[in-house]
Amino acid sequence: MDRYARWNALLEMLTDNGRVGVEAAAERLDVSQATIRRDFDQLAQQQMITRTRGGAVANGVSYDLPLRYKTAKHSAEKQRIGAAAAALVTPGTVVGLNGGTTSTEVARALAVRPDLNTSAEGAQLTVVTNALNIANELLVRSRMKVVVAGGVVRPKSFELVGPLGGALLREVTLDVALLGVDAIDPQLGAAAHHEGEAAMNNLMVARAKRVVIIADSSKLGGHAFARICPVERVETLVTDSGAAPEVVDAFRAAGVQVVCA
Repeated sequence: MDRYARWNALLEMLTDNGRVGVEAAAERLDVSQATIRRDFDQLAQQQMITRTRGGAVANGVSYDLPLRYKTAKHSAEKQRIGAAAAALVTPGTVVGLNGGTTSTEVARALAVRPDLNTSAEGAQLTVVTNALNIANELLVRSRMKVVVAGGVVRPKSFELVGPLGGALLREVTLDVALLGVDAIDPQLGAAAHHEGEAAMNNLMVARAKRVVIIADSSKLGGHAFARICPVERVETLVTDSGAAPEVVDAFRAAGVQVVCA
């Protein structure tokens, strides 16, 4: 287990329990107590946790971990979801894409499709995004047209939020919005933990002809603070094969097409 995967595991343990001791963490992760102490010290320096004698406690922000600590969680499922969502995109369209680990996998899958890259007639795909890491993924891997909404950067997700980006989004039309979410429920709709991200995503929904939600099965039926859109606005949900059949049936009963990758 590399350092970032270990940090992710420690932060998840703190999220679940509120407090974790060095000895218990070392035993669970099968590493030395000295390694755990160094991990706790480094996480405390980044203000992710509060160090205590013999362990650490959550400091109240662990529920919304920085993107770089989330990459190891459900990674195989997210790669399959990314490929399935990218397959829904056709050449010559305008795609809205927000931030997050699942959206990153969608961007990577789009970038390697030769039919979506630049041809003699110009860009075969235009991507509008409010996430700096998504723009970077596409720029270094492909020759698509990339449009970045402005705003203030959220360090946890690399997303740009606020009225500056909203001004741009109100002036564009999207053929499809591919949105990663923190939760989606058949009754409550799609939601995010942060109200600024939810507001930007809501604008993408308003400007899109089609809305596709990309979410691994752990987010289905869950709740988050700020609503992005009602379930009636969602055309398709792309999730993984671990989704419970009764949950999938509930989304289909609500009129949502469900793709299980």
